[in-house]
Amino acid sequence: MSTLRVTAEVLTVHEHPNADALELAQVGLYRAVVAKGEYRTGDTAVYIPEQSVLPAALIEELGLTGRLAGSNADRVKAVRLRGELSQGIVCRPKALADVDLARAALDGTDFADLLGIVKWVPPIPPTMNGDVESAPDLLPWVDIENIQRFPGIFEPGEAVVLTEKLHGSACLLTYFAEDGRVQVSSKGFGAKSLALKEDPRNLYWRAVLGHGVPETAARLAERLGARRVGIFGEVFGAGVQDLSYGADGRRSTLGYAVFDVSAEIDGTVRWLDAAELLDGELPLVPRLYEGPYDIEQVLEVASGRETVSGRELHLREGVVIRPAVERYSPVTGGRAIAKAVSPAYLTRKGGTEYE
Repeated sequence: MSTLRVTAEVLTVHEHPNADALELAQVGLYRAVVAKGEYRTGDTAVYIPEQSVLPAALIEELGLTGRLAGSNADRVKAVRLRGELSQGIVCRPKALADVDLARAALDGTDFADLLGIVKWVPPIPPTMNGDVESAPDLLPWVDIENIQRFPGIFEPGEAVVLTEKLHGSACLLTYFAEDGRVQVSSKGFGAKSLALKEDPRNLYWRAVLGHGVPETAARLAERLGARRVGIFGEVFGAGVQDLSYGADGRRSTLGYAVFDVSAEIDGTVRWLDAAELLDGELPLVPRLYEGPYDIEQVLEVASGRETVSGRELHLREGVVIRPAVERYSPVTGGRAIAKAVSPAYLTRKGGTEYE
């Protein structure tokens, strides 16, 4: 899940092809449906992204009472309005009436706290929960931004790799070469430097033990001469999320696929290519494309049917984009990595988003 920022943005306004009273306000590569004539190209307004939870007063002010997602009708979610995908809300809240939004857009000011907007955190099912312990040396995963929100992460023609983004739950495993310790965590707990105590009922421990991930991490640490090795995989199957990829969650071995590897070598944590290191040792997320970066091709590959089951059982969530050679990005302030999500996935009915 990407970070939450509520910012002022310069808009590009397009016609809505199916509605005379509506238009499309573009932010990055996202488009949000707005009332016709409310904004013009070059105007500045506030953009509230998907997965934002709004306070009741702001919902009422924006005329969205009863129209948002979630049990409290307070969460922003992608929807189709008259056939066009609308992602996020474009508005000018009264609380910012005295704010120079053009200057705020240049400064990158985040208005989330001022407007009382928070990031939606999905509930944790019992199988993904458990007793935790402090884990300050756990190798963490990173939030991945959407390429449509930050299209400048990659340069046109840059060599990139697209892997399929699986709809499961991220599992973090850190192996410590010095004493052979293993720490396992979820993305949510890992972000708080917490690890899950070993429990055969826990989803993540079942997955890593069933697939022999600790033993693979130990071998990898020896090959690399690493002090710590992090293996990051997606756990999936029936009962994990609404998309199962045909994996039976009742079995002792759940669906599992590695999407990234990090290692501390000579005091520096490096991100490494999972396919180069672990092919033949652990299941890997499918690699869908390698070649020059082209945003239109990325968005095309992000849609379609999943390739994990081999049977195209359901839609594809999207893709993760990485450079062929790991590098820093001034856009993200960290790794050059992004995701592109399928519109069909965003607007599916009855979806779950557990972390």
